[in-house]
Amino acid sequence: MKRVLVTRAVPEFALQVLRDNVGVEVDCGYAPESRDEFLSVVRDVHGLLVQPGDVIDAEVFGAAERLEIVSIIGVGYENVDVEAASRRGIPVAFTPVLQKTVAELTFALMLALARGVVVADGYVRSGEWREPVPAVEMGTDLCGKTLGIVGLGRIGSEVAKRAKCFEMNVVYYDTVRDRRKEEEFGVRYVSLDELLSVSDYVSLHTPLTEETRHLIGARELELMKPSAYLINTSRGRVVDQRALYDALVNNRIKGAALDVFEEEPIPADDPLLKLRNVVLTPHIGSATTETRMSMFLTAVQNLGQGLRGEKPRYLVNPEAVAEKR
Repeated sequence: MKRVLVTRAVPEFALQVLRDNVGVEVDCGYAPESRDEFLSVVRDVHGLLVQPGDVIDAEVFGAAERLEIVSIIGVGYENVDVEAASRRGIPVAFTPVLQKTVAELTFALMLALARGVVVADGYVRSGEWREPVPAVEMGTDLCGKTLGIVGLGRIGSEVAKRAKCFEMNVVYYDTVRDRRKEEEFGVRYVSLDELLSVSDYVSLHTPLTEETRHLIGARELELMKPSAYLINTSRGRVVDQRALYDALVNNRIKGAALDVFEEEPIPADDPLLKLRNVVLTPHIGSATTETRMSMFLTAVQNLGQGLRGEKPRYLVNPEAVAEKR
């Protein structure tokens, strides 16, 4: 019987799908909390079902003598040592099925910033609303404004589609220019510096790598308009939060919305929590019933394919399958 180790709680329906439909007998168990015990248990495991944030490094791959597949419930895989997996011929799979949901949250945050929704909500609840025309700060339109998208991958592309519906002008920066998408979405390619300087809204959709760590720091924030907003639904460490705080309190940019943070959960004493021109959400980019269900099902389908010796549908490291063959 194949053994699967699950690092975090997963809905029972997903595990039942795994047991019923992968074509192999599966014993599912949850990972122990201590690292030493985890390394001991993983020796007899054939499959790992993990979440972003679970550290699956070379030490784990060295200990997991029977491991056949790592399946991530999420789109980020910086927590997995993909090179170590590939050297062992172990496929690493992920679930890139959340792009529409994250794009919707991006616009929810953008609209919340533009219209001061959070501040206005607090104003109504405070009981201070006395005048027919409330004494709240005027908002700004999205229509006619320039949106700068950093990273025109799956999620960035969905954001671009929605921006056109809001009649926004869209520019983008990516490490690789995509002329097909430029024509399809009506977007314009620019350098990162130009994007920051011309955009009214800057939305980040880049993976976390050594190159993108603190991609947006003090220098980059200085390039932005004083009236501009920054939205980050990608990875927290793409933004230097100290530099962002300084830019916000010194009015170098108008506001920011963050769904991800350098440290999660964000510490209770983080100064960003005291600012009125910031909208903060607790990493809920994929947190809809429909998308989470799709993620769980996709993850167990990837896992089942790996356990049957097949190529997973959503594979991070195709070189691992080639090495195995």
